[in-house]
Amino acid sequence: MTDPTPASIPAGLVVELSRAKVKPGQSEEADRWMRMLNDRLDECVATLDREKMAIEIVFRLKENDDDYLFWVSVRGEGGAGLDPSLAIDRDHQEIGGRVKAPGWVEAEPQLLLLPAPVKAAVLAWSLGNNPGLDRRP
Repeated sequence: MTDPTPASIPAGLVVELSRAKVKPGQSEEADRWMRMLNDRLDECVATLDREKMAIEIVFRLKENDDDYLFWVSVRGEGGAGLDPSLAIDRDHQEIGGRVKAPGWVEAEPQLLLLPAPVKAAVLAWSLGNNPGLDRRP
């Protein structure tokens, strides 16, 4: 069986695009959710190290009567998920449970383009292969 991961994605790196539908009537709550994450940015960034998350972006698309949230992430394999012992993760999970429909639609990555300095930084952060890297937010 051939590996479906494109050659442009280095081994150990996970590149994802995930879509979740906002539940009907929950658009205002989704607004509050995204505002809460932005307002607590330092707490959110502090979780990235244990998640091996180099890049995380959330997009919103409102089309016709549908409302979607898209997560883009570039991370190392084996990163931790949400930790309910942390207030930010607990709040994130609680609001997300109210706002988004269960499950995710996952897109299949086709190409990753990173200039050499960015690639080196992403790999050093997400794969932890640079012991001298300052991992503080």
